[in-house]
Amino acid sequence: MTTTTGRPAEHAQSPVAVLMHPVRRGTQLLLGLVGFGVATALMLHSGQGAMPWAVLDQGIVDRTGLAYGWVVLGVGLLVMLAWIPLRQKPGIGTIVNIIVISLVIDPTLWVLERLLPAPALPAGIGLSLGGTVLLGVSTAAYVGARLGPGPRDGLMTGLVHRTGWPVWLVKTVLEVSVVVLGVLLGGTFGWATVVFAFGVGPVVQVAARWLAPSGLAGGH
Repeated sequence: MTTTTGRPAEHAQSPVAVLMHPVRRGTQLLLGLVGFGVATALMLHSGQGAMPWAVLDQGIVDRTGLAYGWVVLGVGLLVMLAWIPLRQKPGIGTIVNIIVISLVIDPTLWVLERLLPAPALPAGIGLSLGGTVLLGVSTAAYVGARLGPGPRDGLMTGLVHRTGWPVWLVKTVLEVSVVVLGVLLGGTFGWATVVFAFGVGPVVQVAARWLAPSGLAGGH
């Protein structure tokens, strides 16, 4: 198949690598991770439903009786094992991901609990929707910096690279799959979980236009 210029279609559609200044990469990475941690806390505090991966973590905790933190760590390590066949490699951003997000979530929850100790329904809806949008943008920011994705987003970018599917589709399939598994294991979810599962992928796709000039998959 060729284009009107006579060039093979696959070459015409190949992404063009765009250099990103190191200062922007570092800043975008940190802001993206901070935003991710804040977004996670917003959804947890909303009371309207956990994010899909959190539902999976809850289901495993319910089945095993293990502490939540150990389950999160274990799931992250298992997800990184899936990187091997996808030929994904961790970077400095992968390590910073684990540190920054864990440091941001608890202080943010502390602030939210004092500002909105028991969110009413309208506030809960706002927190959930705001958290979904912020998390999607933050994901595009820190993955787009190309300093190494987190365990779960490394799985996403690896699948995008290997399958050729669009980011929104891969992200949505992953989120829906883990929430179904989490529910089967006993995890809890609400309407916000469903909105997040289907809505965060498109947000990442749109935000990547500005925050990931070289795309979200492929080499650094």
